[in-house]
Amino acid sequence: MSQYLKRFFTHKGLAKLVQRWREDQQGGVALLFGLTFVLMLLFVAGAVDYSRWLAARTNTLSAVDSAVLAGARSLQTDNDNVAAAVAAANRYYKENTRNLDVVDDTVRFLPLENNAGMKATGQSYVVTPFLNIIGIPRLPVLNAAEGKISEAVIASGGKSRGENEISIMLDITGSMRGQKIVDLQDAAKDLIDIVLLKEDGQTRVALVPFSEAINIEKNWAAEVVSNGPQRYTFRDWWGRTQRWQLDGLCATERTGADAFTDASPDGQNKLGHFYSSDGECMPKSGTVIPLSSDKSKLKQSIDGYQASGNTAGHLGTAWAWYMLSPNWAQRVPPTSRPGPYGDPNINKIAILMTDGEYNTEYCNGVTTSYINCNSPNGSSTTQARTLCTNMKAAGITVYTVGFQLARGGESYETMRQCATDPSSFFSADDGDGLKQAFRDIALQISTLYLTR
Repeated sequence: MSQYLKRFFTHKGLAKLVQRWREDQQGGVALLFGLTFVLMLLFVAGAVDYSRWLAARTNTLSAVDSAVLAGARSLQTDNDNVAAAVAAANRYYKENTRNLDVVDDTVRFLPLENNAGMKATGQSYVVTPFLNIIGIPRLPVLNAAEGKISEAVIASGGKSRGENEISIMLDITGSMRGQKIVDLQDAAKDLIDIVLLKEDGQTRVALVPFSEAINIEKNWAAEVVSNGPQRYTFRDWWGRTQRWQLDGLCATERTGADAFTDASPDGQNKLGHFYSSDGECMPKSGTVIPLSSDKSKLKQSIDGYQASGNTAGHLGTAWAWYMLSPNWAQRVPPTSRPGPYGDPNINKIAILMTDGEYNTEYCNGVTTSYINCNSPNGSSTTQARTLCTNMKAAGITVYTVGFQLARGGESYETMRQCATDPSSFFSADDGDGLKQAFRDIALQISTLYLTR
């Protein structure tokens, strides 16, 4: 056996064997090599086409995401101007796809139902010159019919699908007369248009206009304001006898242990009553509106504001809190009742706006600038700051807006301190600035999220 193996593996024997194999297999090997080469070439070429397709698809989808977000953001700020929103979406899309090698691009943008967002429709392709050899001239980059394209949906309140409660304190004191009250009305209505884009009850807004006191509706005034005699006689700071009249629809500050809390106004801890020389509440226009998703009602109330009276900013602050407090749930209509604290699906937000120094507080229902006694709770500024601290401790996010306030002044510092953080404080120097501040707050509150 070893002899045969030795002969076989000699140089000449092996050479003859190889030569014979080559003669028999030469044609088949050539064919196999050719096929393998072609397949490898197609594979490499196909990989090049696939890489181009993948890059085009990734960038196109990203461009669509940016475009629908831009369109939806435009709808947030001007919900009736669909043309501007579509133009914004198209502009973003074209800017982000101009360097992509796509063909037959029919992508366009449309608003969602009730202008509650923006979506894309259409399709686009990338040319595949190498795969065209085997009959694949192009690959789809985008096809809306497949239902995998993003939509930008507007959601109020920061928690995309939660309930959102927003309470807005609005200064309608005498210093707001003229163009300033008009600017405020425009800014507040603009905010309402943004946060109440969908009147579905998921987002509700309360309005708290204030000046010297808080004007409340008759149907619940008796439940929250303490009783007092119809006429009150007192001596003013100059020793003169005054006889003022009660307005039962007007509220002032609460005293006692619950002065700086949101406790339900029961029994002895009801709110203070209000006396004036003519028995009329200040503000004379603008009552508190508890949480509501009725956009028309809210905007109509704002349109009726008239500037008058001094500035009891602590009262506006307190009532902005009350309208968000579950402790007050039984004092307002069922549809206006705030949800519980600590619920991860409820976002509670207070927006506090003023244009002047807090200069009015009360003693026995009379402003301390007249009656010969001081407020047991301290100054309006001190009370407001304490209320802000306690409101934030309860889990309420506080935004503040100072309108033409002197930088570094007492009211400016009150607004700055009351805000949840520095980014939640806005200072406006004119009407355009006020509108922009309210819009910025609305856009922070109203989030956009993508769905596929």
